[in-house]
Amino acid sequence: MRISNLIYISIISLTICAFNAKAQETKKAEEKVVTEEIEVVRPYKPVLAEAVKLRRSPDLNDVKTYKAKFNYSLTDRKLDLNSDINKLQAQQVTDEKKADLINNYIKGGFGSAKTIFGEAYINIGDDPALQAGAFFQHFSQSGKLNKQQFNQEKLSAFGRSISDQYTLNGKITFQKNGLYFYGIDPNNPSNNLNPERQVLNYFEAEGEIVNKFNDDPNALSYAAKVNGYLWSDKFNANENSVVLNGYLNKRISSFNLGLAVSTEFGSTKDSLTSIGNNLVKLNPYIRLQANGIRINAGLNFVQEFGAFSSTRIFPAVTADFTLIPDYLQIFGEVKGDVTRSSLKQFTDENPFLNSNINIRNSFEKLSISAGIKGTGGPGFGYKARFYHKTIEDMPLFVNNFYKTNKFDVIYDYGTMKLIGLEGELSVQVSDILKWTGRVNFDDYSPAAESQSWYKPLLRVSSDLLFSVTKELTLNASVVIQDDSKAKLYTTAPANPYLVPIPSQEIVTNVKGFVDLGVGASYKINNKFSAFVKTNNLLNTTYSRYLYYETIGLNVYGGISYSF
Repeated sequence: MRISNLIYISIISLTICAFNAKAQETKKAEEKVVTEEIEVVRPYKPVLAEAVKLRRSPDLNDVKTYKAKFNYSLTDRKLDLNSDINKLQAQQVTDEKKADLINNYIKGGFGSAKTIFGEAYINIGDDPALQAGAFFQHFSQSGKLNKQQFNQEKLSAFGRSISDQYTLNGKITFQKNGLYFYGIDPNNPSNNLNPERQVLNYFEAEGEIVNKFNDDPNALSYAAKVNGYLWSDKFNANENSVVLNGYLNKRISSFNLGLAVSTEFGSTKDSLTSIGNNLVKLNPYIRLQANGIRINAGLNFVQEFGAFSSTRIFPAVTADFTLIPDYLQIFGEVKGDVTRSSLKQFTDENPFLNSNINIRNSFEKLSISAGIKGTGGPGFGYKARFYHKTIEDMPLFVNNFYKTNKFDVIYDYGTMKLIGLEGELSVQVSDILKWTGRVNFDDYSPAAESQSWYKPLLRVSSDLLFSVTKELTLNASVVIQDDSKAKLYTTAPANPYLVPIPSQEIVTNVKGFVDLGVGASYKINNKFSAFVKTNNLLNTTYSRYLYYETIGLNVYGGISYSF
């Protein structure tokens, strides 16, 4: 242990001595630097070697330039000065798969009241410039009363061709209605033990040409249409009509100058009557349309010839003002016209028509109407209208004296006044809910007759469509009609009938009704679907015309196939 301690002490001593020696050397060096001085006795003068001295001045007149030799070639390229922003080229996507359009269907069904229903529709395809198709329908029912039977067949074909300049339309229709005069007077049920059968045949052809719309403010537009029909019944009555319509319109800035021309040739024949009933109508007008205002002012010139001859001029003025675009419009109309009477028109309204009907035109001397219309947002629309009409020789239905189950047509000779209100409302919530409603209130003031026969004061109709799911759809409809009046003769009226004789008439009430119908359809797949429909759900017994009760509650359903 002592030897190791001695060693440690020796090492430490040598280290200290070494540091002392180093410190003394540093101190001496510092003293030497401080005490050493340099004395400069003359300025510094550099001396250049002989080799770098210039013995002559440069030649300032030497202006010769140096031309370097280059080897290059020029490229002829057009300078593009296009400073526009280049259009981005959209990436071409793959063609969308063409949807499979289902243009055709067949539908058939049957049900209570011996209901048989069939319908078919065929279309050639999806060419937007050329369309053609055909439609067929059959519907028949039978009630509990003797010979309370109806059947209807309808066949129609149409075609349309669209070119760059005009559009051509054509249509032909054949319709056959079969029925019986089954009306029975409850007080005399034995008067009609063997009801007669009636068959109404109707054939119609129609063609039309219309020029296509263009944006030229001075464009000339035109249209022409021809329509003709043949009508007949089982009792040797027949009727034909040809109607020619033409239309010209010239736009000049915000104005339109136009002329509408219509010619109607008609002939009605029965076993005891034969009447030629023709009309020519000219309607020149001027129209202003700008800044939410549309005014159409013109005249309606009507010339009767044939069995009747008269010349009449009526006003033809319409106006439409937009107060709130798409939400509120005010409109009004003042017009007059001649309505050509026909057996086709009468049997469409009342098929239980008698033979040898008196044909006479009626005159709407002055019709004034005004109202509002618009929308209350997407899927909501409304319209309300007030009207006042004065009509001369308005046709009315009355029961025949000898055969009370058949109807004659008489005319309210003189000027009848009509005041009415009309309202329409429609609601559509996408494809899930669609509802429409309509109400008419008509107050008649007859000219010579005591009542406007079979003209109800109130009529309401409504339709509802509700899609529960994509497959199941429900629908409902309702028709409400107020009471109306009918008259029965106690003695045979004069022939021809001119004025009523109250002492020879009885006024009876035709009770109003509510007819409710519901239905449903279910889509089985893209091809097949099923449907069911119920009529007169309340099973009420009512008559639109005296002695003719409608069929009560009836249900039918079936299957449809689309292809």
